[in-house]
Amino acid sequence: MRRRGFTLLEMLVATTIMGIAVVSLLAALSTSLRNAARLKDADRLALLARRQMDALLLDPSLPKFTVIGGEFDRTITGGVAAGWRAQVTPFEMQPQAGAGAAILERVELEIWWEPASGEKRSFRLEAYRRGVLRGDEAIRAAASQP
Repeated sequence: MRRRGFTLLEMLVATTIMGIAVVSLLAALSTSLRNAARLKDADRLALLARRQMDALLLDPSLPKFTVIGGEFDRTITGGVAAGWRAQVTPFEMQPQAGAGAAILERVELEIWWEPASGEKRSFRLEAYRRGVLRGDEAIRAAASQP
């Protein structure tokens, strides 16, 4: 008489295969959650960078050749220490340009943050805008041109 059902060996093999599948699935899920948390900080800071760049582009009184910076409020960054540094420099101008000359300015912005891992991270943005050369900046701009 033949019995229906599984042998003990078949049950052990099925349980082992199922265990390997579950462990693999949990490892992939854990990696995905870790990557999502890391990308959440970077995405939030990319939005803050865009906002900061817009503010810099709209401010005509920014000093040229001077590094300015600040820190973001931790309530906005999700508790992560983060900040920015920016510099405005003349990018293109007419030869022998004097005060009041129209120029093209480059606005460089660096965003930095320190995630929970403690490793400082950063990225840079660059934008261009029209500007006017002020009297005190004309000499310095002329010296920086090749």
